[in-house]
Amino acid sequence: MEFPILLIVIIALALIFDYINGFHDAANSIATIVSTKVLTPFQAVLWAALWNFAAFFIAAYIIGEFKIGNTIAKTVNENFITLEVIFSGLMAAIAWNLLTWWFGIPSSSSHTLIGGFLGAALTHAFMMDYHDVAAAQPGLGMWETIKEAFIQVTHQGVVKFDKVIPIFLFIFMAPIIGMIISIIITLIIVHLYKRSNPHKADKSFKRLQLVSSALFSLGHGLNDAQKVMGIIGAAVIYYHVNMLQDTQYLDIPSAGRFDYFAQHYIWVPLVSFIAIALGTMSGGWKIIKTMGTKITKVTSLEGVSAETAGAITLFITDHFGIPVSTTHTITGSIIGVGLTKRISAVRWGITVSLLWAWVLTIPISAIVAGITYLLVTFLF
Repeated sequence: MEFPILLIVIIALALIFDYINGFHDAANSIATIVSTKVLTPFQAVLWAALWNFAAFFIAAYIIGEFKIGNTIAKTVNENFITLEVIFSGLMAAIAWNLLTWWFGIPSSSSHTLIGGFLGAALTHAFMMDYHDVAAAQPGLGMWETIKEAFIQVTHQGVVKFDKVIPIFLFIFMAPIIGMIISIIITLIIVHLYKRSNPHKADKSFKRLQLVSSALFSLGHGLNDAQKVMGIIGAAVIYYHVNMLQDTQYLDIPSAGRFDYFAQHYIWVPLVSFIAIALGTMSGGWKIIKTMGTKITKVTSLEGVSAETAGAITLFITDHFGIPVSTTHTITGSIIGVGLTKRISAVRWGITVSLLWAWVLTIPISAIVAGITYLLVTFLF
């Protein structure tokens, strides 16, 4: 079977995005373990990459499904998915990821991907409606045609809100959950070790950080690699259903097509997890500095608390198939351990700047993807 060139380009771009996601989010997995000097940066990225990749075997052979990938593939009504839409969304996501990496802003790779996908799909729907309105009512002026097309888009169900609303809610819920869990874990640990020798306790926590950082990296792999798999899945399913008219896919209800794809294209999840692991090995030192030292100073005890809280949050959201930002999750967890000392231990100026980046990620990615889609359709 030969794939069309654009589909091959999409798969390549998705894996490039996955790689960028890895080094962009490397800080999430290793910032605390580096800042507490448990591992050197080089050792830490190797450790995180190992567990990023191990997540593939957990998802494929223990959990037995890829819930988050399935959610991502279904954020947009399949009637408005085309290869051009997916290409445009990926280009926007890559551009935003590189921009925020360059400025050392730990934004969400997950939300930029989702924002790009939604923005390109909505633009595609709008352009179709615009041409339909113009053809049906040639006497309308440009602005009246735009207005009518916009009204049609809002009634077509382009965005699957049952999938998208939980994603939006967890922009705020994930860091709050991570923060609450990290506060609880920190208070429990402090109570249990209050009579221990500080030096011996610190050595114990540094060893435990190897476990907690591994768990968080496992959650990171489960969460983030599946998002790229979901985008590739949407493209491959479109190819089989709309271009090949493949009866094997057409005979399956749309809700079951992603699972069928995952079973027959097992190399897609495999290379998705490999790509994110390789990206993690490349690191992202500017963001590591922000996450590891600028939000609040982190001890080995607090590192264990933050990473464990982040891992628990990611495992819970993976169970329910809700894509979340590992960046948001670990940031909330780090803020939580800071709050157990005192409110002023958290550098709120940095935190507010991060919050703005989180809020703006989806709309900016959507706008860039929409513009990219218009350029792609105009040029090709």
